[in-house]
Formats: sequence, structure tokens, C-alpha cells
Amino acid sequence: MAVVKPMEFSRRSILRAFAACTITAAPVYGNAAGFLKGAGDVRKLWLYSRRSGEEVETVYWVDGEYIDEGILEISRLMRDWRLNEIKIIDRRTLDIMSACQAILDSSQAFQLLSGYRSPQTNAMLRRKSSRVARNSLHMVGKAADLRMSNRSTTQIARAATTCRAGGVGRYSRAGFVHMDCGPIRTWRG
Repeated sequence: MAVVKPMEFSRRSILRAFAACTITAAPVYGNAAGFLKGAGDVRKLWLYSRRSGEEVETVYWVDGEYIDEGILEISRLMRDWRLNEIKIIDRRTLDIMSACQAILDSSQAFQLLSGYRSPQTNAMLRRKSSRVARNSLHMVGKAADLRMSNRSTTQIARAATTCRAGGVGRYSRAGFVHMDCGPIRTWRG
């Protein structure tokens, strides 16, 4: 197993990822969207699902416009794999994930552990674990549980928290970070 060294965020790397930052959108996700405004007028995501073996590397926003095909492609990968049920993932969550991925500047995709969860799947997971929220934002397409093999949960959580755009939960033992477009908050699981 490779040892992951702590990553330091230099001012230059953050400025490069979030150049020309201006906040004009709603405060819940304004920071992530604003941070991405100077990123070449393109927002993209690179995701891999270990459950399905599928990978998506796509642009979902160009020059101020969301691209429905890109969002659908991401949403399809982030579906409830147990029931093969798709829900369109909230654009604000995609913006947070994209901003975080830009900050991390990794040569690897985010590994998706959980995206959309149907109410049935969420109820089943709640019966198995007290850590699953009854009214989880996963059930409305507003959350994702992610990891990256060449970044620690601390590094990913720190990058997501930098966005100041939603909830960030660090689950170090399980090796993933939860990101959502709900109220700004942090926790450890």
C-alpha cells in the first residue's frame, strides 16, 4: 500500500484553481461556483464507480451554461446502483465536487462510493448503520461520498471545506469524504 504524504495547499495552487473568484450566486453554493468562474470558463468532473466499473470524465458547464448531456452522464454514473434508479444530481453538488477536484489537482478520478440513494436503499442502509441519516441528502441527489486513491481523506476534506459551499463529512476509518450542497457544516464520522 502506498503511503500518501500530506499535501500542502499553496496560495498559488488555490489561486490557480479559483482565479478571478467572485461570488454572485446564492450563498449555499456561491463559493464553489464563484471559485470555478475563473477556471477557463469550463467545469468538469472525472468520476469512477467501483460498484459498476463505469468511468465518466466530462465537461458539464461551459461559458456560463450548464450542459444537460454532461449532467445526465454524471447522474447516470451516480445512480442508485442497487435499484438502477437515476436522479439528476444537483448542480450545486457538482460544482462543489468540481471545485474540490480542481484544488486537489490530482491525476486520478474521484472514486464514487455513494451518490443518489433511493428511499428504499437509504432505509436498508439505516437498518445496518446508525451513521446513515434518515433524511439523507443522498435521497434527493444533493450528496456524494468520494475518495481518491492518491489523496488522504484529510486532504480531500480540507479541499472541500475550502469551498465553503455545503456539508463536508470526513470518514477517515471508512476512507471517504461526504460532500453535499446543504448548509455549510463539517463533521467527522
